[in-house]
Amino acid sequence: MSEYSIGLDLGGTNLRAAAVDANGKMLQKIWATTDLSRGPEAVMEDMAKAIDALRHSLGSQSLHGIGVAVPGFIRLKEGVIMGSNNLAVLEGYPMRDSLQKRLDAPVILENDANAAAMGEKWIGAGRDVDDLVLLTLGTGIGGGIISDGKILHGFLGMAGEIGHITVVPNGNPCGCGNHGCLEKHASATAIAALGRMIGLGDITSEEVYTLAKQGDVRALAVFEHMGRALGMALALLVNIFNFPLYLISGGPIPAWDVFSIPMLAELKQRSFTYRASKTVVAKAELGNEAGLYGAAYLPWSTETNYVAGA
Repeated sequence: MSEYSIGLDLGGTNLRAAAVDANGKMLQKIWATTDLSRGPEAVMEDMAKAIDALRHSLGSQSLHGIGVAVPGFIRLKEGVIMGSNNLAVLEGYPMRDSLQKRLDAPVILENDANAAAMGEKWIGAGRDVDDLVLLTLGTGIGGGIISDGKILHGFLGMAGEIGHITVVPNGNPCGCGNHGCLEKHASATAIAALGRMIGLGDITSEEVYTLAKQGDVRALAVFEHMGRALGMALALLVNIFNFPLYLISGGPIPAWDVFSIPMLAELKQRSFTYRASKTVVAKAELGNEAGLYGAAYLPWSTETNYVAGA
């Protein structure tokens, strides 16, 4: 058969692995739960088993490579996870080397938001451009930056922390130690928290949107605030990068019709570059599969400088 790669996307509650060919066609997919309580070695074993199952099913001789997407900062040279709240049990753990030893094959380790951005670049909304920024709205806000077709890592691998751009000076406190971070004002978690703060009760972000669709003034105010916070962050990104495309993905995307109006108004006000160009802000296309496709694409890309021994 033709060559394929394996991508694995590890989260706090589950892992997904898939075999994908060079054209982006998913050949086979595996889903499993992530039981962090069993410790890092057990998690590594689950990951290796999922990859091995795909490798055994499709044949090792056709395997082009393995990419793994995980949340948190990654010290790329060492292949070690740092600062991942969802995977605290793996803090400081040599994940890449551990997987390579179990699989007897090279592994490329990448931040999940970076992998999602690469997935969108490969076969998603960014397939026609070489430069884009992806914002992922969820529990927090992640970010991935693709420049000249490659992931922008920074010197330690910590670039793209868009969720920690300050959008409200002295705003809501963030776990990073700052106040007014974007993720504290525009994530799914923030939508629910803001709804509770203004008296909507014990409510989820989806329920805030339902109320907004019904014309609830307070719920609409939540999305007004969210949209303007996103617009401020986007203005900074547009002014800095002057890229053609900025994508937004994540759970709150169904509320696009509500928050995008204040978001784009704020962006237009704050960025001359946006007003004077054909810069596009759009919804991402791949949903929660973006990181999986991006992880699978890593072995096809030329970014092998952070594989051990490369």
